[in-house]
Amino acid sequence: MRAGLILGDQLDRDLPTLEALDRGKDLVVMAELYEEATYVKHHKQKIALLFSGMRHFASELEADGWRVQYYKYEPDSRLKKFADVIKEVAGKHRVDSWIVTECGEHRLQQQIDNWSSELDIEVSVLGDCRFICDKKEFAEWAQGKKQLRMEYFYRQMRRKTGLLMEDDQPAGGEWNYDTENRKSLRDDVDIPDRKGFDVDSVDREVIKLVAENFSDHPGHLDADADQFQWPRTRKQAQSALRFFVKHCLPDFGQYQDAMSHRQPFLFHSLLATSLNMGLLSPVEVCKAAERAWQKGDVPINAAEGFIRQIIGWREYVRGLYWWLMPDYAEHNHFRNQRNLPACYWTGDTRMNCMAQSLKNTFDNAYAHHIQRLMVTGNFALLTGVEPTQICDWYLAVYADAYDWVELPNTLGMVMHADGGLMASKPYAASGSYINRMSDYCKHCHYSVKTAVDDDSCPFNSLYWHFIMRHDTLLRDNPRMSMIYRNLDKMSDDKKRALKKRGDFVLEHIDAL
Repeated sequence: MRAGLILGDQLDRDLPTLEALDRGKDLVVMAELYEEATYVKHHKQKIALLFSGMRHFASELEADGWRVQYYKYEPDSRLKKFADVIKEVAGKHRVDSWIVTECGEHRLQQQIDNWSSELDIEVSVLGDCRFICDKKEFAEWAQGKKQLRMEYFYRQMRRKTGLLMEDDQPAGGEWNYDTENRKSLRDDVDIPDRKGFDVDSVDREVIKLVAENFSDHPGHLDADADQFQWPRTRKQAQSALRFFVKHCLPDFGQYQDAMSHRQPFLFHSLLATSLNMGLLSPVEVCKAAERAWQKGDVPINAAEGFIRQIIGWREYVRGLYWWLMPDYAEHNHFRNQRNLPACYWTGDTRMNCMAQSLKNTFDNAYAHHIQRLMVTGNFALLTGVEPTQICDWYLAVYADAYDWVELPNTLGMVMHADGGLMASKPYAASGSYINRMSDYCKHCHYSVKTAVDDDSCPFNSLYWHFIMRHDTLLRDNPRMSMIYRNLDKMSDDKKRALKKRGDFVLEHIDAL
């Protein structure tokens, strides 16, 4: 007999594994496992989302005539990892060959690749067709390039898909409308009211299980709530897509970089969990955005900005991950050694931008890309956090985080730990950027207008401290030349004051 193993991020009825199996003869295997839930301490909502999504998907398969062997999580089970499940099923059902679609994490793919020799079984690994650019195509594009720039890859994906294209030219005459997508949020702008999806009996069972068995994991999970934010089925994901296109996409473009204490989600799609679990495809969400623009319901900067996130960044980081792993994970360009500050786990800090971003993280297993890049990420960069620690944190606390998407974004974009392979300069910023893009600074204990006083915004002194301590690594970067000209114009007294304040902040980092 043949069996197909389906992972928690492969909840797609068109999955290559299902395409290769015989519905009447073969077996589908799914399992909730201790190792997968705990190799980092995943957010409680993330575990609940995956377990519930898997159970709903298995039920749908069974209703459609598939034979499914499903292993629910049991804390005392001897089945801790996938190899245990493979051996169990092989003995129980006399399975002699396995079919698996390649997974999203190098860690797990290494295990799968070793099953044939270690478990003495036949394993066929199929390519994952749920992405626009496969690994081979990306490798051919990347080969020979000293620096990999997403913008040029994105243009290739636009031509390949035909999205927002008019013949061979970009719709509207521009490839990228990012300059129109950087507005801060005005107080009089109405923000869509988000609702989750009704909790059913499957959800309640899973939420209870997670609360009882993963209580030491980060994040909040309301066992008594009637709704859960994240879609667990394709039907729910399609509903979330329609809501986004109708109510959020029209304003998404101009406010996609904005941050506000008024509401955690603003105009963002919240579709990444559904895309990364397989409940939605990248092409269908992009076509929905394109149709809205074609009908005149959304401006082109909104449609283009959203589509760029999907077929640009999402495809780009996935390609880069598989092209460079496993060595990529070890990069530490600035030789950082600092442990992750305590506030990343407790949320306890007087820095309001950090407090708001962390509250969103713990409450919702979510923060949008600017909160991740320019607040929590920027702080980790400026303070010199060891890259592996911040990478593991992002992987743990966000419901949409999988290694293939999280690692390049964190190690490359956030920490510049790859030395510029992914981004041409570090995304370092002082408090002035956060003040420009948010209302956080108005409600903060610290003053964003000063840099060396006792109540000065820590980001201000840390920014120049970072610039000064990495002079030899960054001064020759053309995109940093203006920054270093400004540094050179400073008086020695000002530089000393900035360094002194920065030293103090770093020494008292857990008391900020």
